[in-house]
Amino acid sequence: MQRPVLVLVLITLLCLLFQHSALAQPKPVDSEGHPWWQHAVFYEIYPRSFADSNNNGIGDLNGITAKLDYLKQLGVDAIWITPCFPSPQVDFGYDVSDYENVDPMYGTLKDFDRMESEAKKRGIRIILDFVINHTSDQHPWFIDSRSSRTSAHRNWYIWHDGQKNGGPPNNWESEFGHSAWTLDPKTNQYYYHYFYAQQPDLNWRNPAVEKAMFDVTRWWYQRGVAGFRLDAVDTLFEDPDLRDNPILPGKNKFGDPKMENKYNKKLPEVHEVLQDLRRVADQYNAVLIGETWTNDIAELKQYYGEHSNELQMPMDFMFTTVDKLSPPEFRKQIAAVESSGGWPVFVISNHDKVRSYNRYGDGQHNDQIAKVLAGLYLTLRGTPIMYYGEEIGMENNDPTSMEDVKDPEGKTGWPEEKGRDGERTPMQWDESANAGFSQAKPWLPVPLSYKTHNVADEMKDPNSTLQFYQHLLALRHQNRALLDGDYVALNESDPNVISYLRRYKDQAVLVAINMTATEQKVGFELKPQGFSSAKGTTLLTTESQQPQQITLGATTLKPFGVYIVAVEK
Repeated sequence: MQRPVLVLVLITLLCLLFQHSALAQPKPVDSEGHPWWQHAVFYEIYPRSFADSNNNGIGDLNGITAKLDYLKQLGVDAIWITPCFPSPQVDFGYDVSDYENVDPMYGTLKDFDRMESEAKKRGIRIILDFVINHTSDQHPWFIDSRSSRTSAHRNWYIWHDGQKNGGPPNNWESEFGHSAWTLDPKTNQYYYHYFYAQQPDLNWRNPAVEKAMFDVTRWWYQRGVAGFRLDAVDTLFEDPDLRDNPILPGKNKFGDPKMENKYNKKLPEVHEVLQDLRRVADQYNAVLIGETWTNDIAELKQYYGEHSNELQMPMDFMFTTVDKLSPPEFRKQIAAVESSGGWPVFVISNHDKVRSYNRYGDGQHNDQIAKVLAGLYLTLRGTPIMYYGEEIGMENNDPTSMEDVKDPEGKTGWPEEKGRDGERTPMQWDESANAGFSQAKPWLPVPLSYKTHNVADEMKDPNSTLQFYQHLLALRHQNRALLDGDYVALNESDPNVISYLRRYKDQAVLVAINMTATEQKVGFELKPQGFSSAKGTTLLTTESQQPQQITLGATTLKPFGVYIVAVEK
């Protein structure tokens, strides 16, 4: 090889290596090295229920695209879309039959590309829900897998003979009731499904499965997706010896024996897969959000990875278990998350959880309490994930009879378990028929509250929950202490008011939230934190958006009042 050609080849190789190295490093958004997702506000969209563009009663991707300006105005930086892949809809999209397409009910890949492009113009990233544990039984992989014991995809799923005396291989139970094993008569073996029988679990011990699923993420990254919310990550692996789970006293809501999921949940191998997924994500500056139902902070900490090399954003669902306005309980949970060493991720509602408006509301001050919750989780150190409609005070609309239930979980567990329909009702856009969601009858009924709680009306009302969210999110994006400041708990013995300092270099923001229906007198001594002045200026309160000077030594907080104050040095 001639010298000039050799030099050219070496230069090309060096450039490729440099590009790969640069691509593999997450890009910071500022000089201090913060990745984009730490400064972002995420917003979960249940696509069936957000906006219906073709008036068939079911939301779609073009409906989401039509509302991007609203999301931008609200202050959203990334939208997480629950599964919109082709699916038989047994579990409303969490049973995927094709990972690299869009279900026709939601649109086409062209519609997706347009949505992604329009979102990008507005500085909004797209996060997809990746159903990583299982597929639909209509996925070509499973159709082939069940065709014979020697099929090419047989080992892509968990197949096993039944017990010698008859019955499934062990006592494992489905999350949605009864045995987690289904006998397939064609090959006379059982297949395993942690969820519904129509959602067979993938065999993550098979390298071919891992490669195929990793390739799915690459396919979407190359299409512009900025990350994934990983569904049911706890359940990826099962004990290869299929040992019975320990039985606990009592029955569950499906009438089955309670059990400890010792051998089919949270196995150590899960973390190896998450580390590998993270390596792929880092090549695209993408984020991984985890559906991580953990019992304590020690478990949550594991999902960040020993070297911060697993999930950037494992969701802290323990925060949602504080189902009452209790400053001591919230302080305890916030302190625990702060001690984890990872970047906190705060959630108060989602598509599987009764809406916060109902869980915390007292029936009289629900709108005020909605602002209290916003003031709390949107000012803490960490990244918040909002749930659609939270910003307008949407409430649950639970079915009143089994005939009205759409969610299979509710059908299986009725009446003890009503299912999740109540928190998945259509977004309330205005006072017109069906809350402006669709001109056709919606797939789920809209609650009567849409007449008073909708985007159009709350946009006009300066005291609405929506306006408070907008002002608060604007402040969050602009204020460095709220973005990057550390968290310092204040007045930790106060049973009625939760307060804390967000401190960044020589700046500080004081957050004080009255969680009671009566006035509360409070005082703050901030000299130990390096702020000797007894004065502060309000940045935002539930009473006013106009700045007012207050005395930190003695302040009266209005009932359910939120006060966000710039502290003078």
